Amino acid sequence: MKIISSYKVKIKHYNNIFQDTVSIYQEALSFFTDVCDKEWDTIKEVKGKYRKTYVESITHKTDIHSEIKYDFDKDFYKFPAYLRRAAIQAALGAVSSYNTSLANWDGTGKPPKLTVDRNEMPVFYKSQGGSYIRLDRNHAQLKIYHRNDWVWLDIELKEQDVKYIERHCLALNEMSPKLKRKGKQWYLTFPYVKYQKLTDVKDGAICAVDLGINNNATCSIMYPDGTVVARLFINLATEKDHLYKALGRLKKVQSLGARKTPVKWKHVNDLNTDISRKTAKAIMEFAILHSAQVIVFEYLDTSGKKRGANKQRLHLWRKREIQRIVEHNAHRNGMRYSRVCAWGTSRLAFDGSGRVTRGKYIKNGKEVNNYSMCIFPSGKEYNCDLNASYNIGARYHIRELLKSEPAMARLPDETKVSRYGTGTTRTLSTLIRLNADLCGVSA
Repeated sequence: MKIISSYKVKIKHYNNIFQDTVSIYQEALSFFTDVCDKEWDTIKEVKGKYRKTYVESITHKTDIHSEIKYDFDKDFYKFPAYLRRAAIQAALGAVSSYNTSLANWDGTGKPPKLTVDRNEMPVFYKSQGGSYIRLDRNHAQLKIYHRNDWVWLDIELKEQDVKYIERHCLALNEMSPKLKRKGKQWYLTFPYVKYQKLTDVKDGAICAVDLGINNNATCSIMYPDGTVVARLFINLATEKDHLYKALGRLKKVQSLGARKTPVKWKHVNDLNTDISRKTAKAIMEFAILHSAQVIVFEYLDTSGKKRGANKQRLHLWRKREIQRIVEHNAHRNGMRYSRVCAWGTSRLAFDGSGRVTRGKYIKNGKEVNNYSMCIFPSGKEYNCDLNASYNIGARYHIRELLKSEPAMARLPDETKVSRYGTGTTRTLSTLIRLNADLCGVSA
């Protein structure tokens, strides 16, 4: 599997010198986007990498192609060849995506629209004749547009960023960097490619993860027979306390009439990003410690309007960001990543006794309000997030077993797949019953 990671390195001592390069590159990209849109009926018949060659042949005059339909060089004198090809490739991608969306449009709502003026940053190619040269560890040269000419600019890279890349990407293949702007600072974003063989899922352990609002994550290591060998509760209490205090300060200034508070919102978002990264890191460390072959999450769809007292916490809940980070790091470590249906994982007891009571319930004759705990119909009191984690792992193992032909052949003739319910009703007890049937033992 091809895995691409990217890291950015700050360019020191420059603030506005790259603006002309970005502007002229985006003008070139708009030119090629317009050409590709006009010539798409012809371009779509050309295969793969030859599309770029074809677009170049009708826009750039050479000895072979002296007669061209669109004269790119007339308005972009001495434009570097590699930047021209990067712009063509970006334009082809944009027009291809637009035409695919247009073909899939069902006629409802507004039709897809092709944006010709695109906000895209240039890529500086490293190969011979390109626009990027690495001089030494902290210094490089970029070919930029400055004072109406294309010149080489010596740049210095930030030492701390270079050290970080050397520590994490020494064995990876470095690709051509892309220019990036954040505020007034300029960066070079370096993609790193790694080819990783993922593990073959057989009878190994999985790490089932339940993401929550109260606990950041609850993890359990589960084997295909339903055995749970390890558990972990991830609750970044200090970080969440800092976040809630920042939200309180934001609420206070808003109550005093402040409408735009970008500095305070940036602080809130930075704290929230830090929580997401630390949660993902803790999940990965736990999975690696127990040699998990797969990391399993719920498919969480919380789109739509949020209501209730916890609507702000739901808005700030970065569950997809955590899953994205874990998926990328899992693949880098050779693990697989999967998701299961989220319906009923917290609502159903893992022992198969039925629907749990959560939130307000009666305990020892008194009303108790504890949303993190639940009461099974059998009377057992259990952690709700851990119960959900068991059901998540069980649903994954059941799905894998039922789609396996050797496993289905081992089931008794009178046993039907419907005996194990649907994806929204399966629990840990269902997995245990399935394994008993596979072993020829009555559940």
